[in-house]
Amino acid sequence: MLSSLVAVLPFLIQGTFGSPTVTATWAALAAPTNPPSHQTGQTPALGWNTWNAYGCNINEAKVLAAAQSFVSLGLKAAGYQYVNIDDCWSLRSRNSSNQQIVPDPAKFPNGIVGVANQVHALGLKIGIYSDAGTATCAGFPGSLGMESIDAATFSSWGIDYLKYDNCNVPGNWSDTTSWDGDWYYPLSPDGVYPLSWMLTVVSDLEENRGALAAQSRPIQYSLCLWGNYRVTTWGPRVGHSWRMTSDATPSWSFVTYAMTNNVPYLSTNNFYSHNDIDMMEIGNGGLTAAEERTHFAVWVFMKSPILLGTDLSRLSASQIAIITNRELLAYHQDTTVGPSALPFNATTNAPVTTIPEYYSGKSAKGTHVFIVNTGSSTATKTFALSQVPGLGTGTFKVHDMWTGKDLSGTYSSSSTFSVQIPSHDNVAYLITPA
Repeated sequence: MLSSLVAVLPFLIQGTFGSPTVTATWAALAAPTNPPSHQTGQTPALGWNTWNAYGCNINEAKVLAAAQSFVSLGLKAAGYQYVNIDDCWSLRSRNSSNQQIVPDPAKFPNGIVGVANQVHALGLKIGIYSDAGTATCAGFPGSLGMESIDAATFSSWGIDYLKYDNCNVPGNWSDTTSWDGDWYYPLSPDGVYPLSWMLTVVSDLEENRGALAAQSRPIQYSLCLWGNYRVTTWGPRVGHSWRMTSDATPSWSFVTYAMTNNVPYLSTNNFYSHNDIDMMEIGNGGLTAAEERTHFAVWVFMKSPILLGTDLSRLSASQIAIITNRELLAYHQDTTVGPSALPFNATTNAPVTTIPEYYSGKSAKGTHVFIVNTGSSTATKTFALSQVPGLGTGTFKVHDMWTGKDLSGTYSSSSTFSVQIPSHDNVAYLITPA
């Protein structure tokens, strides 16, 4: 950690915010020596996480039941891989002799390695949770100062994915008063966080990345920074994904909040580099069927990791159909085009909306248009084909990705397309030459 800070110290002791010097400081933060492993994480993660369904009330049986559900519900066949354990899996104290984190034997009588072996036997992968501070968000041992020990431990257990939270960081990281062993600078360029804190946060996460990279097995690295600390400026050089929101809730307001929070940063998305708008709430109540469809579609076209967060045994057939939609998942997991869909102006005189409703993106199959009706009633949504970025000229057919069927007729590049969309619902189209 110290070496990373020393590397940027010359930038910190001169200049003022807004100056080229500070720009250089941020450039230094954005360019760690070793990027995340490219042996994993090319496309956004697909899987499941314990937290939204169970919180701290987790155990081996629930994790293995989820893994079995991947197979029986067709999730594995659809591409879902990761069965991830969140907070509260360990004892409150480390092993006094080797300082390893100890799985709670009441919850995991066969240890994490026993669960990992059974998950791997199903052809799936397993994830674990830790924290960059002294303790996790629920008060269990964090990894600060123990990065190498924990990375080696997780690797020896067969872990394939690490969610790394950011609770309980030391208070003196935010020192803004005097030189006392922390690097001092008053505020970050956005005027919110002390730069000393941010430098230390980034450096610790880099150190953990290095510890993971030293292991023999590739471990996907998920940063959980809730959109703070200007994470989009350096997250792509540190982890495979980084959280852009606070914790998800099963509500339409969270879906629109996630969209609003993520839209300005969609250009960050690419291979091995994913904005994470938190876990799925489908199946947890609070969302209508239309809202669940949009919840899923938004995560797809924004290419966020999709980690289901419910008791999978309670999903209805219609909910399973949503989360296993073959064509939407193919767009999300496309290995030829990395960037996500971006907002576009539907027509030359389209009104400006608080939350963009029209998005376009490319895949190996062609050009895609996604439309979300954020309003409270059914509305007609119209776009001009000439406004769709990169579509070109000619005659086109429109394919409905939700139904898997072509729409009737063809459309010229000078025509418009209109569709009625119920409140809080969406459409997803593939547009190709006729």
